[in-house]
Amino acid sequence: MQPLAWNDIALVVFDLDGTLYDQKRLRARMAMSLLHGAVRSRTLRTLNILRVFRQCREEMAGTATDFINRQFEETALRCGCSTDEVRGLVREWIEQRPLEYLGACRYAGVSGLFEALRRSGRTIAVFSDYAAVDKLRALALEADLVVTAADDDVRRLKPDPTGLRKILSATGLEAGRGLMIGDRFDRDWAAANRIGMPALIRSRHPDPRCNTFRSYHEALFQPVVR
Repeated sequence: MQPLAWNDIALVVFDLDGTLYDQKRLRARMAMSLLHGAVRSRTLRTLNILRVFRQCREEMAGTATDFINRQFEETALRCGCSTDEVRGLVREWIEQRPLEYLGACRYAGVSGLFEALRRSGRTIAVFSDYAAVDKLRALALEADLVVTAADDDVRRLKPDPTGLRKILSATGLEAGRGLMIGDRFDRDWAAANRIGMPALIRSRHPDPRCNTFRSYHEALFQPVVR
């Protein structure tokens, strides 16, 4: 692992889901709620629609075609339901209900890192494929700039780097002065790599493509968190 050149980094861009909080822990909690609902209603309809929706999102990642409406239309087509039903379930189970559990799933050390970055004068941004403002509030975290794939001037899922370009344009910084922190090589690292931005990926295993980490308490963050 090569040491990060923190003195050259003026902008830190965080992915959100799986990077700032334990996504597996949250999904386990939401799965329990969904199963309880399935038992009461005696149908797996909601579970199935949400599963297909996530599959559609994965398949659309990086495509040039606008995904905003297609994600709902394709899910509805595969599940034999209306787009309104898909939109309603996504709003309830992916955007709203998880908010009450997010705080308990936040990774240790994240808050301290955000505070240290702000004290150091670095810009903090979030670039997420999903809605992010309410999640950040639930996590008790504050960013200087929040960009999502659904923004009118983005409308592209990672690894398309349009959202990162928007952040660089807003900050007036070159890609080499930024650092993308995420949890997926096929999304976060790939998006950053396309524009020449260094990346740091949360992973249990080292990787030749970039530095990796398991915890925000690791030594590579110490030059910032003192």
